[in-house]
Amino acid sequence: MIVSSASDYRKAAQRRLPRFLFDYIDGGANAEDTLKANVADLRAVNLRQRVLKNAADLSLATEWFGQSSKLPVILAPVGLSGMFARRGEVQVANAAEKKGVPYVLSTLSICPLEEVASHCSSLWFQLYVLKDRRFMQSMLERAQHAGVKNLVFTVDLPVHGSRYRDAPSGLSGPYAAQRRMLQVISKPAWAFDVGIRGRPHDLGNISQYLGKATGLQDYVGWLGQNIDPSISWSDLEWIRDFWKGPLILKGILDPEDARDAVRFGANGIVVSNHGGRQLDGALSTVKALPPIADAVGNDLEVFVDSGVRSGLDVIRMLALGAKGVLLGRTAAYALAAAGQAGVENMLEIFAKEMRVAMILTGVTSIAQIDRRILA
Repeated sequence: MIVSSASDYRKAAQRRLPRFLFDYIDGGANAEDTLKANVADLRAVNLRQRVLKNAADLSLATEWFGQSSKLPVILAPVGLSGMFARRGEVQVANAAEKKGVPYVLSTLSICPLEEVASHCSSLWFQLYVLKDRRFMQSMLERAQHAGVKNLVFTVDLPVHGSRYRDAPSGLSGPYAAQRRMLQVISKPAWAFDVGIRGRPHDLGNISQYLGKATGLQDYVGWLGQNIDPSISWSDLEWIRDFWKGPLILKGILDPEDARDAVRFGANGIVVSNHGGRQLDGALSTVKALPPIADAVGNDLEVFVDSGVRSGLDVIRMLALGAKGVLLGRTAAYALAAAGQAGVENMLEIFAKEMRVAMILTGVTSIAQIDRRILA
């Protein structure tokens, strides 16, 4: 496979994965307008080309919460990654470790937290606000015991988004299991590597808590029963008090919510619309980012995700106020297409594109990137 840009991995992932898994990665809510806007609005941000600025001594390194990263990116939490490639979360962790960037493990991972933590020295953990508070406390205790320092708390899932691809793809709906089986048969390479060699296929974090294996339908049912639409800021106070390390709230899209996060005592936020998978018609993150960054200033670390498809996009997000960028779909495509090697290569492509953009905008460090490099 010839890969010239990270977007090439999307086509390769589509060829390799059963449809229900590809659409799970690729799809969004409703008509997917916000998903599309995330990409289109970001590409419309123009950079200011500068020349003769001596950008020879260039560094992509940065630091968050006293921890260094070789790139200003973080591999984002993506549920079910262990179904995209054999023991997928471990492969992502290995890639993160080799390239010197953090990896945020999803609560809904196939591989359990403890297995993944043994492969990555800069592992962050993502947790949802759920009705089952005992499960949440159990996961917090396990994360601390595994050496996780940074907790990413997803706050934009009080209800499951309307994802129209799920029923046609076989992820839900009548005869879903039978349709998925037919898709698996049509993808023999994936079926052997992941379907057979990649077992067990339960959700490692949840099955250890429940004491039993959980299949795909169990995952959908368990998550649906535990999503909590009644959550408020007060419901998070015990987590802030319990967790000893940095606490980052993921799913902030409004400046007033960002100010509330500061008042709450969060150490960071992720400007995110869940990759366009929740509220269709919501602002793209690139449009939401600048007023949020202005609203909180240096009171906490501002991260962003959604719509980032290249290193150039990372530079755009940093210029608009982000201190770091989470990569979700791009990493998932690369993982599905080529495993750990794909994720590593994706990061190398991003790094090369970032270097080119920095040289041609006249900056030599991540700290120098701000709105002055925008046209």
